[in-house]
Amino acid sequence: MRRTIAVCILLLAAAGAWAQDSAPYPAAPADTATSVPVPSAGAPRTGTAAGTFPSGAASATTAIPRNLPVVPFVDLSVRSPETGGEVAFSLQLLLLLTVLSLAPSLIILVTSFLRVSIVLDFVKRALALQQVPPGQVLMGIALFLTLFIMWPTFDEVYTQSLKPLADGQIGVEEAYRAAEKPFRLFMYSQMRGDPENIRLFMSMRGLPKPESLADVPTYVLVPAFILSELTIAFKIGILLYIPFIIIDMVVASVLMSMGMIMLPPVMISTPFKLILFVLVDGWNLMARQLIESFMRNAL
Repeated sequence: MRRTIAVCILLLAAAGAWAQDSAPYPAAPADTATSVPVPSAGAPRTGTAAGTFPSGAASATTAIPRNLPVVPFVDLSVRSPETGGEVAFSLQLLLLLTVLSLAPSLIILVTSFLRVSIVLDFVKRALALQQVPPGQVLMGIALFLTLFIMWPTFDEVYTQSLKPLADGQIGVEEAYRAAEKPFRLFMYSQMRGDPENIRLFMSMRGLPKPESLADVPTYVLVPAFILSELTIAFKIGILLYIPFIIIDMVVASVLMSMGMIMLPPVMISTPFKLILFVLVDGWNLMARQLIESFMRNAL
């Protein structure tokens, strides 16, 4: 009896599988959206039956629209150059991308940003301030002071280089030479009183004594300018430290005489430093002296 029942079950399962295999495969999935009118999309006119739509009335369906918006396809093709001009253009484009990637470093090293940022950091350290003002705020102040100091140079670069290049009056090489000249003049103007760094790099390269600025290569002028700015910034930092060090020494001596050895002198001297800095209008005085130090040497 059990064998008979098992044989019947197997026969029924085989018949069901054969019927499923013989059924036609659907052209679309069962859950594919079909065009079904939505009654709430349009209201029937007066006098028409409920649930019916007059001819020409707007109606909506659940079908997926066929005319989807076309998104443009962007393709970048690489091919072999056909002329020498295309080779030169590719090299110029590569050089331009390289310069753009190095732009932040160039702005820091060939402008007044280096000196200003170092002096601001010295002020923060001299006041024994840890978190105020934040480093980003100091960099922002240095950036806008640099824009103020370098604005005549930037304006000359735009007038003599960028605008003619955009108008098609000059080429990339001529634009580079025109943009290089104002920065060279600025860097040399800051070292005019002490050209020792220029002599150092000229002698290390074995170059002859220059007769004018035109005889000094740019790859010599830039490192000489960087060393000069570092030296000047550290000199300013030493001068800034002197009054605050005196306050620290006085406070430490008073605490020692009172027997308060365990009390950190910085906790007592910091308020006095801030009071002195505010009374002399330190931010205004420091910004004015920094700007005048650049303007004084301008050509």
